[in-house]
Order: sequence, then structure tokens, then C-alpha cells
Amino acid sequence: TIEFTGALHATVVKQVRLKNPSSKTLMYNAILVGRDADDFSLPKGNTFTIAPRRQTSINVEFTSRFLRPAEAVLLLISKSVGGIGGATLTFSLKSEVKHIEPADILKCKSPCYEL
Repeated sequence: TIEFTGALHATVVKQVRLKNPSSKTLMYNAILVGRDADDFSLPKGNTFTIAPRRQTSINVEFTSRFLRPAEAVLLLISKSVGGIGGATLTFSLKSEVKHIEPADILKCKSPCYEL
């Protein structure tokens, strides 16, 4: 589970590190699914290549629109490169709004009571 915690309307970025221990290149397609999948994004695109015996990081962004917790699933599906494919990876994405920042402060003057 990857948890995104922040203020309402703030963008939170988390990284997922993928390692390739094999001697072949791995390629993955990333898909965001679930009730709140539209609130999560992959700014570097949906396709990732990992060189042999290397690692890469995937940035996952979340922008909160509501006070309720958001939930989605990040699916990383391997594409075959040279006859080798990696395992399908699944990550649960959850959010929590910890505080609310005011968008603006307005000062008003008015009588408390009018006859």
C-alpha cells in the first residue's frame, strides 16, 4: 500500500522503485484503475523500461479533490522483450486529507442587528 497524505487540493508525489535482477531488459505498462483513479497520475507516462541488473523509479502523483479518502490500484503489467516477461505488480493507492488550507480570507463588516 502506498499512502498519500497532505492538504486538501495539494499534490503529493510518491516514488515506486522497480529493480530488474535479470540479465534481460524488462518493459512494463502501468494502468491506474479503481473508484478514484482519475485523481492519480503518472507524469512520466505509462510505459517503463528497466535495463538488466538496474533499477528505475516511477513517480505517482495524487491531487486531492474531496475530504473523503481516495482509493485506486496501480497495475504494472509486463510486456515481453526478447521472449522474457516480468511478473505483474499491483500496488494499492490510498489517500488521507490531514488539513485544509484556506483559499482566501475575506473581512466583512455588517451590523449584528437591524431594527
